[in-house]
Amino acid sequence: MSLTSFLKNKDVRESFKREFEKPSIKLYAELLAPPLTKHYWLVGTAFDYLLRFYIKYQNPEAVETRWVSEYTLSSLQDNEIYRKVDKIIRDAKKNYSEFIKNGIMSYSLFKSVLLLAQVDAIYRAGIIDETLGKIDEDDIEDLQNLISLVKPKMFKSKEVCLLNPEFGEASQIVGGADCDLVIDETLIEIKTTKKIELTQDYFNQLLGYYILYKIGGINGLSSKHEVKRLGIYFSRFAYLYTIEVQNIINKNTFPDFIAWFEKRARQQYKF
Repeated sequence: MSLTSFLKNKDVRESFKREFEKPSIKLYAELLAPPLTKHYWLVGTAFDYLLRFYIKYQNPEAVETRWVSEYTLSSLQDNEIYRKVDKIIRDAKKNYSEFIKNGIMSYSLFKSVLLLAQVDAIYRAGIIDETLGKIDEDDIEDLQNLISLVKPKMFKSKEVCLLNPEFGEASQIVGGADCDLVIDETLIEIKTTKKIELTQDYFNQLLGYYILYKIGGINGLSSKHEVKRLGIYFSRFAYLYTIEVQNIINKNTFPDFIAWFEKRARQQYKF
């Protein structure tokens, strides 16, 4: 289970709609990198890794956390799958280290992030793909197209850069939660989708992260540092949408909503 699963509860969705008004905004941008296969989730997860690697190269001081794929090993028995996953992770560490040193995104690095995405699926969904260890060359090209669109200044931090951080104990009250990026005062989620729109689910996800931050903080973030904006990077459009938190919360009712959210989550996950 996870924050995403928790937010799908009917009463939770309805409560979010009552408390927060989603901006009635239409986003316009050109689709610059159309998907080349139907491996949407796989490429999206692989690009999450790839962009974080790129951001770490651009921001050497960035604080990293353990990869989701690394948690998979502890859930596997010592068998052929375990050994295959272990090799995928070790090779990825090597390729990542080389990239950080020379700044060159090699074919091996692109391959590694796709394989890490396959491993992520085992941990997040309990799915062991029969193609584990194999990749589609079109997915490599897709990732190359996506990363070529990234504007360096967009992800250059001034003070804070956190990669894939969790929300302290608050992550556990919803069965697990980690956001993609925190750069200075902005919490950012990466979406590698064919459409550019602020859906209700995306809006709720960002708010869910913000609520968890208010409950448990963010690992690696000083209590003196405040998150003031929430954003989505639509990678296929090279478009970063952000919204000021102060424009979407009611200061008078928000504290009570946080308390309700925490109680509701703890009841469901018995944490």
